Amino acid sequence: MLEISKISNLPGVYIFKDKKGKVLYVGKAKNLKNRIRNYLNRDELDPRKSKMMGMVHDLSYIVTSNEFEALVLEANLIKKHKPPFNILLRDDKSYPYLKITLKEDWPKIEVVRKIKKDGNLYFGPYVPAQSMWEALSFIRKNFPIRTCKYNLNKPMRPCVQFQMKRCPAPCTGKISKEEYLKGVETVIMFLKGQKKELLQQLKDKMLKLSDELKFEEAAKIRDQIRRLERIFEQQRVVSPNMQDIDIIGIYIDNMRVSVNVLFVRNGVLVGSKNYLIKKAIFDNFSELTLSILQSLYSKETLIPPEVILIEILPENKREIIKWLNQIGEREVKIKTPENDEEKGLLEMSIKNAKVHLTHYISPAETSLNEIKERLKLDETPRRIAAFDVSTLFGTHSVGSFVYWEEGSFNKKYYRHLKIKETEGIDDYASMREIVIRIIKHFDADGGIPKPDIVLIDGGKGHLNTAIRVIGEIKEKLKVFAIAKDPDRVISFDMEEISLEDKKPSSLLLKKIRDEAHRFAITYHKKLRAKGQFESVLEKIPGIGKKRRLILLRQFKSLSKIKEASPEELAKLPSFNDNLAKKVIDFLKK
Repeated sequence: MLEISKISNLPGVYIFKDKKGKVLYVGKAKNLKNRIRNYLNRDELDPRKSKMMGMVHDLSYIVTSNEFEALVLEANLIKKHKPPFNILLRDDKSYPYLKITLKEDWPKIEVVRKIKKDGNLYFGPYVPAQSMWEALSFIRKNFPIRTCKYNLNKPMRPCVQFQMKRCPAPCTGKISKEEYLKGVETVIMFLKGQKKELLQQLKDKMLKLSDELKFEEAAKIRDQIRRLERIFEQQRVVSPNMQDIDIIGIYIDNMRVSVNVLFVRNGVLVGSKNYLIKKAIFDNFSELTLSILQSLYSKETLIPPEVILIEILPENKREIIKWLNQIGEREVKIKTPENDEEKGLLEMSIKNAKVHLTHYISPAETSLNEIKERLKLDETPRRIAAFDVSTLFGTHSVGSFVYWEEGSFNKKYYRHLKIKETEGIDDYASMREIVIRIIKHFDADGGIPKPDIVLIDGGKGHLNTAIRVIGEIKEKLKVFAIAKDPDRVISFDMEEISLEDKKPSSLLLKKIRDEAHRFAITYHKKLRAKGQFESVLEKIPGIGKKRRLILLRQFKSLSKIKEASPEELAKLPSFNDNLAKKVIDFLKK
């Protein structure tokens, strides 16, 4: 840990890490020394900061020329390391967009999740994605634009889309480039929400075809106009005067933060997204809002020209706007609502954030509630442990213990165990041994918190073994087995419950079972590899236990020893030129 007296007074970024070197938090400061000093007095910190500082083992900092550079560096480091105590609007996927490939001779429309500065046209984001698929389906049925990714430099036979009259087949030369590009323009007008212009253009075209006595073609345009009018009526128009705006509503309750973002494009509400922040660190509402903006716009996304918030950022406003302008390559305005329409949208966004926080049930909570009902438990389990045994022909038998709590695996309580008392292939005896060795540490000082339920990877025999062991030690534990082919839970009264239904609870139970199996197999393979390594070395004259250990630590594998030179081996402790030559000659046989 750095001494406060040695920390710079300049602007910059500071980084807190745990004892394993994992980044816990990245922050920026106008004065690094003053900001870091505030963290070191844990008695004056709020619970979140105090919890984090209890985990901090190391800190470092990077001095920058000014606050803007610190802001940019902080955003990049947060994006790279994803620290658990920074505000991260986590999402499994980036937002979906529709892309018109204007840089191609024959533009197409496609779905993408990454925005590139490539001169093409992007529309979105569409959150949830259903509205995007509906728009794409409508475009495919009503507008002459290709959706394939074929190279059109060479002529080819038209595909089924042409037969279905969903593509004008530019690949065959059946449409001129000028006429095709006019069709692309109508798609762009549709996606931009230029209703009046698009409808008027189609009506003019319909009248022209009618005057030319092309009644069949005119009727097709008429039907297209009617379909467009229906879909425009279904769109949620928030204001015909608005263009592209993001509205960010924030609601805080009991140290939890809920964020809702409304995406308005061309006056139409195209999507809404909710985020929940549980343990992030921030000093005030201004810093919270700044961090939300950083997290929201650090991913590949189109930044609109206006962002509406409940209040203007009093600090760093100039830097955040400069940063948004830079990454968005456009002028971005951050503002509070200026009229009744904008006030109404912000109120709606804050209300959505509140409702999301009030009624939020995590996927893990859903799974646990299901487990309670299906396994007939008195209370919802919060901690689940699992055992597994791995062996091959009775050699290097091992056991594993894994621990799941509050939505994720806690590897702090994982345990590998070598089977010491059981010889040969006896899964039941091996299971008995590892259960005895582990459960005696439940709720002991510095031990493992007692789980609410215990899972045994195996069938009825494995379950009976575990139940007898636990009964002997008089531990009150709910024990279940998870068997395979088919996947099912076996309860202590031997009732079987299928896990083949893909319910959240089934998936979670199988996930924990599979993690115990993975952990056991990994350890088993490691011991087997080590045993094979040592067994070969035992046959080399002059290589005893001590020298085998030296070779094992230095080279890790036989192939690495074979690649070593006599000089490298001779330099090892307890080795000489003669012994090095013996090792190499033996391994080359």
